[in-house]
Amino acid sequence: MLKDIVAVKPLDGYQLWLSFEDGIEGVVDISQSISFSGIFTPLQDLAYFAQVQIHPELGTIVWQNGADLDPDVLYSLVTKRPISIDSRATSSLG
Repeated sequence: MLKDIVAVKPLDGYQLWLSFEDGIEGVVDISQSISFSGIFTPLQDLAYFAQVQIHPELGTIVWQNGADLDPDVLYSLVTKRPISIDSRATSSLG
């Protein structure tokens, strides 16, 4: 299913507005999806969290410390649709 994220905008708290290559866009609350431990610990600082960027090669969001999130998971959160296991397996075989 892999849909690249083409735009991101930090909103209040740990919310991000995301836009995907197929035109789908929406808001996700990252605090509902991750624990702020390990590589995600710095994201607790809202100023650091707001420095989110698009990684052009990975097609997902990333922070300066290398923390990133799976675009399939983010797409699923925005669309409220489950991740298709079959399409992930097919795309990784290609």
